[in-house]
Amino acid sequence: MASTTNLENDAPIRRPGGRSARVHAAVYEAVGQLMGEGRPDKITIPSVAQRAGVNATSIYRRWGDIDALLEEVAVAALTREGDLPPDTGTFEGDLSEWAGIIIDDISRPRRTRYLRAMVSARDSVDTCPCWEQRRTQAADMIRRADDRGEPTPTEDQVVDHIVAPLYHHVVFGLAADREYAARLARDVVFMAGAATRR
Repeated sequence: MASTTNLENDAPIRRPGGRSARVHAAVYEAVGQLMGEGRPDKITIPSVAQRAGVNATSIYRRWGDIDALLEEVAVAALTREGDLPPDTGTFEGDLSEWAGIIIDDISRPRRTRYLRAMVSARDSVDTCPCWEQRRTQAADMIRRADDRGEPTPTEDQVVDHIVAPLYHHVVFGLAADREYAARLARDVVFMAGAATRR
């Protein structure tokens, strides 16, 4: 299955081929353009259909409602398959660089709009591909640190004390940068060491 990106270079578009693929690509691109205009709360199925040049019925049939469409596009924009966590040689280095990469990515204005749209589109948040991807990356770094004999936290500690605060700060417009990300990483490394010393 091929993958490409929309004109905004943010949302990967998975194309099954044929007319369906063209409609899918046009809808993703339209959402990206409308999101780029900064008013996700004003995006509707008819506005997407008009921008994409497709029949609104096709969008309703494929996605059902605007929340489902926005969530799918947001998840696609925030999930990049095949990303590997950094390997700096130390657990603290890995965590710090990884946290920096995350905040650099999700604090980009268009990424932030997608993230906020995804959150606003969900009545309740159980899980999402971007969150699971971060957990998988954390597990990879923990395994490497274990192999080096370094004290390690749990996956939940990494997610709860690095990933969650970064996403929370971006969604709610709070200050977050690489320095903040590195501080979160140091906190998690300290937790791991403290647990080992008990």
